[in-house]
Amino acid sequence: NTMRIDDMNPHLWRTHDGGKTWTEIDNGIAPGAVTNSIREDPRKKGLLYASTETQVWVSFDDGDNWQSLRLDMPAVSVRDLQIKDDNICMCSDLIAGTHGRGFYILDDVTPLRQAAEARSAKGAYLFKPETATRIRLAGNDPTPWPPEVPAGENPPNGAIIDYYLSSNVSGPVTIDILDAGGKVVRTYTSELGRDPDPATDPAAYNKVCNANPNSPDCSVPLYWPSRIKSMPTSAGMHRISWNMRYQPLATERGGVDATGAVPKRSSPPPSSPWAAPGQYTVRLTAGGKSYTQPLTVRLDPRVKTSPAALAENTRLSLEMYEMARNARMAYGQAHELAVMVAQAEKDHGVAGGAFKAGIDSVAPSEARGGRRFFGGRGGPPAVTLNAASSAALSASLAMQAAEIAPTAAQIAACARARVEVQAAMARWDALKTAGLSSFNATLKTKGQPALTLPPLRLPPAIPSDANGNVNEHENEG
Repeated sequence: NTMRIDDMNPHLWRTHDGGKTWTEIDNGIAPGAVTNSIREDPRKKGLLYASTETQVWVSFDDGDNWQSLRLDMPAVSVRDLQIKDDNICMCSDLIAGTHGRGFYILDDVTPLRQAAEARSAKGAYLFKPETATRIRLAGNDPTPWPPEVPAGENPPNGAIIDYYLSSNVSGPVTIDILDAGGKVVRTYTSELGRDPDPATDPAAYNKVCNANPNSPDCSVPLYWPSRIKSMPTSAGMHRISWNMRYQPLATERGGVDATGAVPKRSSPPPSSPWAAPGQYTVRLTAGGKSYTQPLTVRLDPRVKTSPAALAENTRLSLEMYEMARNARMAYGQAHELAVMVAQAEKDHGVAGGAFKAGIDSVAPSEARGGRRFFGGRGGPPAVTLNAASSAALSASLAMQAAEIAPTAAQIAACARARVEVQAAMARWDALKTAGLSSFNATLKTKGQPALTLPPLRLPPAIPSDANGNVNEHENEG
């Protein structure tokens, strides 16, 4: 620091021979601001951080060249720097101590440690993520702070996944999270096709709500929902945060999770269970090529529940989740088939009769409330696919409220949901085989082509697409 001798320019020096010779390494640092601190990353040789009277700088080549790390930090004298290990994210943070504006923290310098490799990559580069810790964060319950109250912003939690694109990608970009067996747990994609994002397009959002003011999507002020996640396809660095849950089923639209409401960072209540601690694989697909990196998810180290109890919670929660997903997808399939049958009746004068009534009994229209039971003459009421799915999902999420073994009441709820799902699925299986075959035979007598069973996919729900992209809470562990 040469301020006291009237030299206001940066001066950093490097030696590789114990101080016998020195080389000045200021290339890229803006003149007119003296240097205050320089630090070497303890885990990445040649990665340097420096501070001046106005900002923080980084060098990826041992000081030969520097570039600014300043984004939205005000121009302020940064007096010292420290690389501090973070025991929650199992990563390191860069701490900047300033004169007059307190401390600033750059959370997780993992991308900086791999930036040199990323910049030399052709096509895409998937950064190796740090270990993710599954923590249940405290919520501001029952009344969250309004947006006008000053408050600090927490770093993003969950599994932080960074990727780099050397150029714009014209096709889809996806990130899949795979478990140890190779099964996809969660998918993010650039192909969205959904309602307007209230965090980025309030005008379009208001237009939708003005046209349908009774929609549950319009029941929450715009300052609560977080930005809907997407997978950018433009050149440069990008980041998503996986909240360590399975693909959301999103059975209900609208609302935010009041237990973790934060202005501009609030998500809908969860509709899928936690992913179990263990080994996972992150797979980036861009430009027709795939890139993978390992990811470790660990449990909150403060949890002392036995492994056997945790394993039973995971097993039963996932069983109920899979049942809920299967029933929900069957509902979507049945609903699409009902539309096709109605169209065939209109176009070809074919009476759907009992077949159409059967579909309506197992998958009634959402507009009619997706009733839990559909009454039939001369027999007991039968549970619908949508209601059975909701029962199974509720049973799954109830066990996810704490890291403990399932209670007797929760096990009983799972047993009831299991019976409901099996009964509803059995009725649907009969309809889509024998019932559809009989209806197609009637179409054949009219000289018309047979109907093909629609593909299985989740019906639309909260602002999301069939791939499960939803507005997630960046602050949700």
